[in-house]
Amino acid sequence: MVRRADYADPTALRAALDGVDRLLLISISGTGASAAHRNIIESAQDAGVGHIAYTSILNADHSSNPLAPEHYATERILAASGIPTTVLRNAWYHEVYTRLIPSSLASGEVVGSTGEGRISGAARADFAAAAATVLLDDAVPEAGTPRIYELGGSSFTLGEFARTLSDVTGRTITHRNLTDVEYTAELEAAGAGASAGLVVGTDASIRAGEMETDSQDLAQLVGRPLIPLAQTIRQVLEAQA
Repeated sequence: MVRRADYADPTALRAALDGVDRLLLISISGTGASAAHRNIIESAQDAGVGHIAYTSILNADHSSNPLAPEHYATERILAASGIPTTVLRNAWYHEVYTRLIPSSLASGEVVGSTGEGRISGAARADFAAAAATVLLDDAVPEAGTPRIYELGGSSFTLGEFARTLSDVTGRTITHRNLTDVEYTAELEAAGAGASAGLVVGTDASIRAGEMETDSQDLAQLVGRPLIPLAQTIRQVLEAQA
């Protein structure tokens, strides 16, 4: 069954959540995201939803990532809601980088300002499997005390991503690391506009080690070996062929 609603329409949200016991709240991004999430959470309260799983960001409570404040604000709203909550603090999807493969193959390089910062990335499918496991678990967290998972896979630097892409494709792809100022200028020259600050701020947080975790929560929830970065790259290339 598909029910249509809108973040800004509490009446429609309430109707869409009628009879729902377990809800996966997939986060939106940007300024005001937590306000939109609040509308859903309040509608879930009215509808009597019994458990919410929310897709947050890795290290949300202390990350300088520009996206973290809205995520952490949503986590606090959930904690105060009285609804049993599980917080899925996801690291970056592999797909955040594999979507750039066409441009990397065209230019022969992967560009960023992450330095040697490591990314505990994982395939979107693995994060989805973890969310499904949580929603199917009969052990619901206690209301007011969210269960928090820091979720990530085998970490890699952007340079290692470039080398893996080279290995899979048989082509030489290099990593060009820039300063924040250089990267901002390059993005703005390419027409990124206001989003340049978001991209560079995100890379700065990665450089600071905030997209890395040694937590094994993701592998434990999935219950099988996680999909390697090289396999995700191959799947993307096969889909583009």
